[in-house]
Amino acid sequence: MKEPVWIDVEDCLSFHEEMLSRHGGMSGVRDQGLLESALNRPQQLFHYGEPTLHEMAAAYAAGIIKNHPFLDGNKRAGFMAAALFLEANGYRFTATEEDVVIQTLALAAGAIKEAAYARWLRRVSVSERAAARRSKAR
Repeated sequence: MKEPVWIDVEDCLSFHEEMLSRHGGMSGVRDQGLLESALNRPQQLFHYGEPTLHEMAAAYAAGIIKNHPFLDGNKRAGFMAAALFLEANGYRFTATEEDVVIQTLALAAGAIKEAAYARWLRRVSVSERAAARRSKAR
């Protein structure tokens, strides 16, 4: 697998602020080191293993959700990092908002593990290449 397009600190801060402006919440980073740790975790998986894109996306979500680097909006930011990572790497996200909330809250509560979240991300995303092939076949 070629190296993916990564989500960096600036990306994360940008979409976090955008979400807070839309949905409310306290702005600010509680711990920059915890944010950087969460954002570096998928890269560590990539360089020292053979994860799928969905597993790396789940690592973004779990890292941000569990590290709590922001004062508010950690679950939203975790999900957004996962979804944007997949989109930046050629996938279209198809889950309903309700499904996103259920799965992300379950991950945050420990009701599902990171691997289960990765399987869910796989089920609710479609490769843009696969979608293009299907539309050409019609």
